Amino acid sequence: MFHFFVDSSQITPDLKKVEVTGSDYNHMVSVLRMKVGEQFSVSIREEGEGRELFYEIEEITGESVIGNLCFVEEQGNELPSKIYLFQGLPKVDKMELIIQKAVELGAYRIVPLKTKRCVVKIDEKKAPAKQKRWQAISEAAAKQSKRGIIPEVMLPITMKQAIEYCDSEGIDVRLIPYENAKDISVTRQIIDNIEPGRSIALFIGPEGGFSEDEIALCSENNIKPITLGKRILRTETAGFTAIAWLMYHLES
Repeated sequence: MFHFFVDSSQITPDLKKVEVTGSDYNHMVSVLRMKVGEQFSVSIREEGEGRELFYEIEEITGESVIGNLCFVEEQGNELPSKIYLFQGLPKVDKMELIIQKAVELGAYRIVPLKTKRCVVKIDEKKAPAKQKRWQAISEAAAKQSKRGIIPEVMLPITMKQAIEYCDSEGIDVRLIPYENAKDISVTRQIIDNIEPGRSIALFIGPEGGFSEDEIALCSENNIKPITLGKRILRTETAGFTAIAWLMYHLES
């Protein structure tokens, strides 16, 4: 079943009717070729709670698809904890893949990091356009994976700014996979002790990893080093692995 995001203004106050317009209307009619009687689900952008509403197509006009409410799934598909992925800027188009898969796995917010060993340098004037592209990828992945929210992709920030952001958001658990961290049993214990509902910050370095100064700064600010195993993982693989571990633990 196909999933879409709508504004609250597109749904009647009693939830019984929804009107899908714009690019989603074009996608439903021209690409998916949906017909009267078919069902689809939506989440309301403003809610951010993960509630899923199921509708059956009643009418297709020249500008909108009108749906009748079938039922509401209150629990939705969101993880019980918010995972903030702080991702060191990688080469070429890897960031797009990272955003797509992180959203599918359940990340709540994605924060690109400008670190010392980043090969990619994004011009500040071009950053908003880049962010817009990243946000579109997040929305597409959220629709595909039936998320209840569209995870925000922020503008790139420095490590210092990231730590300040963690403090301002009151993030409970802060982890940094690091190649020099030892003993996976410690990592397992740290993850096992994370209770559902606690927010989690996950710091992933770029291709060259974090510098010693950055690791020291993290240690000073209660960001715990963990290991992802004996093998060295690429930056995109490290993020996927860590989020998948957290997803498994939180949903268990």
